Amino acid sequence: MNADTITELRKVNKMTIKIEEPRETLLSIRDLHVWYELRRFGFGHAGYVKAVDGVSFDLAEGETVAVVGESGCGKSSLMKTILALHLPTSGELIFEGKNLSTLKGNALRDYRFDIGYVQQDPYGALPPFMNVQQILEEPLIISGVKDKQERLDRIRKAMGEVKLHPADDYLTKFPHMLSGGQQQRIVIARAMILQPKLIVADEPVSMLDASVRVEILKILRALQEKYHLSVIYITHDLSTVKYFSARIFVMYAGNLIEKADTRSLLDNPLHPYTMALLAATSDPDARNADTFKEVPPGEPPSLVNPPKGCHFHPRCAKIIAGLCDEKEPPDFEPAPEHFVACWLYQPK
Repeated sequence: MNADTITELRKVNKMTIKIEEPRETLLSIRDLHVWYELRRFGFGHAGYVKAVDGVSFDLAEGETVAVVGESGCGKSSLMKTILALHLPTSGELIFEGKNLSTLKGNALRDYRFDIGYVQQDPYGALPPFMNVQQILEEPLIISGVKDKQERLDRIRKAMGEVKLHPADDYLTKFPHMLSGGQQQRIVIARAMILQPKLIVADEPVSMLDASVRVEILKILRALQEKYHLSVIYITHDLSTVKYFSARIFVMYAGNLIEKADTRSLLDNPLHPYTMALLAATSDPDARNADTFKEVPPGEPPSLVNPPKGCHFHPRCAKIIAGLCDEKEPPDFEPAPEHFVACWLYQPK
């Protein structure tokens, strides 16, 4: 299915017809660069960390996408830029037709109100000196909701939607009095309390027990469907992506090297790095006790001095000498709506 369309089923004369209707683009990122300057002993310039280096994609209203990759590939820097915690070095980030780089004052504040953030570590994300009611009430006060009863009603509603009920049993509790799963539900409730249009979820289940992960993903999915939210799900774990995301973006060394709908990418990965990620994904198979899974040799490249050409070529078993190590590949489209930055798929 095209990422910019939704499928609506209509029955006409007892026949079911699929009609493709365009969806509005909520977020558009074009050639985004986020570089951090390195200073030598606090004085001289020593280069740049190229955390995000030429990322482009569109996110439609109500769409869920996953950004996957190893630690250090630039996922968190991309996320923090979308959250307006970092400003782009260059490129464009357009949200509902507004360029993030031009937003200031109240306009920037309103932009942040439209984005909910679900952190990776719920215990670290919740202030230990505030109880649940204070934690959820704070964003409402900052956003200008002055009526105390309205704030309490919205808090109770948000807690019910994350399956913490009766809400009054939790309002006076502090974070250390809650389990990890309950803490993460409070984090999600806080992200939803201002009725955002976009949720950025940064490894939202990586620090939870396996039994709790499914419940948290179910809550996020139910909220996404109920409120037609757009969601960017950042993770290094491909095993959870298929339960949540419509499309997958694979990130390596600051750029997106493969983009496709979830089923297409999981069934037919094209980039050698994506193949390696899938091969390394854990699964409950007894045969794993007798074998070690193949992983690419070496380490992720330095983002200060990335390799020339394709950044993955020093670790790639399918390298084309004289090409992969010399020229950076553009995006090719070997299958409909399946894009891959790899010279193996250049047109013949």
